[in-house]
Amino acid sequence: MELNHISATLDDLSEIAQNKTMTLNKVIFSLGIVTALALPAFAKAPTKDIVDTAAGNAQFSTLVSLVKAADLVTTLKGKGPFTVFAPVNAAFAKVPKATLDKLGADKALLQGVLTYHVVSGNVMAADVVKLNGKSVKTVNGDTVKISVRNGSVYVNNSKVTTTDIKTTNGVIHVIDSVLMPKAKVKAQSMEVKTETCGSCPTK
Repeated sequence: MELNHISATLDDLSEIAQNKTMTLNKVIFSLGIVTALALPAFAKAPTKDIVDTAAGNAQFSTLVSLVKAADLVTTLKGKGPFTVFAPVNAAFAKVPKATLDKLGADKALLQGVLTYHVVSGNVMAADVVKLNGKSVKTVNGDTVKISVRNGSVYVNNSKVTTTDIKTTNGVIHVIDSVLMPKAKVKAQSMEVKTETCGSCPTK
């Protein structure tokens, strides 16, 4: 009887040990999942420049075609860095056809409008917000006004809808309307010097 009792006790202890091992394994497995979910994914370094990044996104097809027509591809694939406020196709759809036709027929005019969307330097969203109420000089020589309204950032009257699309030679911020310079635009050389964000704004 005592031997049977000891045997039963050993069996019970073995079962308890197995249950504890299973429980421990479950805890470890659960912790592994939680830890994996808690750890931020490592951001991949960009592998494409501004032009190739835009070309890989269907919503920028109109912009890309105009950049090609304006002979600005080589420039925007250059070292930079550049900050581009990129209008989506829907933004160009708001522009009167007569205006688009005029831009298409005048390369210098088209270059002036497109370079009005480009700022020298790598200006991330956190930097743009700090420029609230200030004017920033664009590559075409004219300035855009940065403002924050109801939690959204605007460039002139164009709303920024997506920020910080990183590229190998700068950053793209998506806007919902095409920016039109007030002054008469002229062709720009686009041979601009790299500037830090601090030197971008002008009062």
